[in-house]
Amino acid sequence: MSGFVGLALKTDWNKASDRDWVSVLAGLPLFEGVAKRDLRRIVRAAEFAEFNPDDTVVAVGAPPNFFYVILSGEARAWARPAAHVLTTGDYFGEMGLLDGAPRSATVAALGELHVMRLGRRAFDDAIDRNPVLARRFLAELGERVRQLERQAARRTA
Repeated sequence: MSGFVGLALKTDWNKASDRDWVSVLAGLPLFEGVAKRDLRRIVRAAEFAEFNPDDTVVAVGAPPNFFYVILSGEARAWARPAAHVLTTGDYFGEMGLLDGAPRSATVAALGELHVMRLGRRAFDDAIDRNPVLARRFLAELGERVRQLERQAARRTA
């Protein structure tokens, strides 16, 4: 992703301003087209967290309290039928906030990991104010369903 993401988080992690975080989010595909004022609202409601290698960010079965966006680093998500690596700009936790079900995967940091996380109210507010975000989540969920259907078709073929 943009050089600013890595720079801000590696050198000034604790000194980044709301304006810095708005710039970071504006550079991520998920937030493309979201108005700056709405990005500021998201940033003000967000928590920014850092995880060390092998730290568990969320565990399967845990309550769905937050939505996460990876700002820097990599994480591994373990869910059936396979695990996959998440990188800068990827996000997770939206399914639990959308349907209220416990976490369906465990996500752990592969190295130093920086994330933005939104609680349920802030997540709901962001979607209510930004239909573009809702459409992106729906498109992502649709793609996940299609992938599962293709995997199931391969197993039965």
